[in-house]
Amino acid sequence: MKILVVHNSYQQRGGEDAVREAEVALLRGAGHEVVEFLRHNDEIRGYSFGQKLGLACRTTWSRQSYRDLRDLLLWETPDLAHFHNTFPLISPSAYYACADAGVPVVQTLHNYRLLCPSANFLRDGRVCEECLGRSVPWPGVWHGCYRDSMAATASIAAMLAVHRSLHTWQVKVDLFIALTEFARQKYIAGGLPAERIVVKPNFLPSDPCPKLGLGDYALYVGRLSEEKGARVLLDAWGRLRAAIPLLLVGDGPLANEIAEHIARRGLTSISMLGRLANGEVLRLLHGARFLLVPSVCFEGFPMTILEAFACGVPVIAAGHGGAGEVVRDGVTGMHVPPGDSAALALKAEWAWQHSDLTGEMGRAARAEFEDKYTAAQSYRRLLKIYERALAGKN
Repeated sequence: MKILVVHNSYQQRGGEDAVREAEVALLRGAGHEVVEFLRHNDEIRGYSFGQKLGLACRTTWSRQSYRDLRDLLLWETPDLAHFHNTFPLISPSAYYACADAGVPVVQTLHNYRLLCPSANFLRDGRVCEECLGRSVPWPGVWHGCYRDSMAATASIAAMLAVHRSLHTWQVKVDLFIALTEFARQKYIAGGLPAERIVVKPNFLPSDPCPKLGLGDYALYVGRLSEEKGARVLLDAWGRLRAAIPLLLVGDGPLANEIAEHIARRGLTSISMLGRLANGEVLRLLHGARFLLVPSVCFEGFPMTILEAFACGVPVIAAGHGGAGEVVRDGVTGMHVPPGDSAALALKAEWAWQHSDLTGEMGRAARAEFEDKYTAAQSYRRLLKIYERALAGKN
C-alpha cells in the first residue's frame, strides 16, 4: 500500500510529531511505501511582513498547499492520505485536493483544534467548553484564547467557521482517529459524524522493558506550564508532611518561576533537570516509584504515560480527559481532582508509603502496556482503519 502522510510540524516539537514519525517508521517497516507532505512552522520566521499578514487567510485556505498537494497526488498516486495536522500552513484546502484526486482521507485528532481555538479547552487555568458546538467560536475570540491574542484567535475562528459552514470535515474526511473514547465523545458533541470516528490509542515503537525495584523518587516529565499542572504540583510538594524526592524533567514558561519558588521555600527535595533526551527519560522512569501527570487541561494521550506503563511505573494523574481514561484509578495508578494540590499531596504520600501496593499498580500498568499499546497492536489497528477507509471509496 502507498500512503501519503500530511503533517504541519510545530516550532516546538511535541507528541504529535513523535507519533507521526513513529507511525511512518512502523508502516515502512511493514513494507508499505510512505510519501510525506510536510510543512514546518519555522518557515514563518522567514516571512515578510506582508506574508505574515496574509497568513490568517491562508490558514483558512492555502492555494499553495492545494496546488502542491494536487501535483504530488498526480505524481505519486497514493492509495490513501493520512493527515495529522494542517494548522496553520497546510490548511483544510489539502482535504479538497485529496477529494478531487479520489484519494480517501484519514485524520488523526491529536488535540481539540477543530472544536476549540486554543486546542485544549483551557482558559484562565480552568477547563472551558464555551466554544464546543458553536458554528462560530466567538467566545474564544473575545477571550483571546490562542496566544492571548484576539487577532490570532480570530484567524483560527474564521477557519473553523468557514469550514463548518462548508461541512469540510463531514464530507472531505472518510475516517477520523480519536486517541481515546473521551476525545471521541467530545468530537461527536462538536458535530463530527459518530459512525466515522474510531478510537486508536498511541503506542511505543519499542519496548523499554519493566524496571527492577521499587523506585527512589517521584517523577514529572512534561512542559512546565499552567495547563500541565506545574503550579499544582509545586503547591502539592509544599504541603507534604515528609519530603519525597521529586525530579522535574522539562522546560517551559514557568521554569524560572518554579526555580525561584523552590529556592524561596527551601524545597530541597525537588530537582529541576531541564529537557532531556528520550533515552534519558526512560532511564529515569526505571528508577521512579511513580509518575505524576497533574494536568488541569484535557490531555490527549500523553506519551509519558505509555512510557511509564511500559517501564512498570504507576501514574498519579488528574482524573479527567485522556489521562483520566488511560490511567485506571486504583489499578494502574490513581486519580486526583484536577487542580487540587491538597489531594495530590495526599495521594503522593500514600503512594510513597505503600510501596507494596504501588508496586502492584506498576505491574498492572506493565500488563496494560503489553495488552494494548505495543507497536504490533497499533499496526494491526491502523491497517484495519486504512482498509475501512479504502472500502468506503469502492
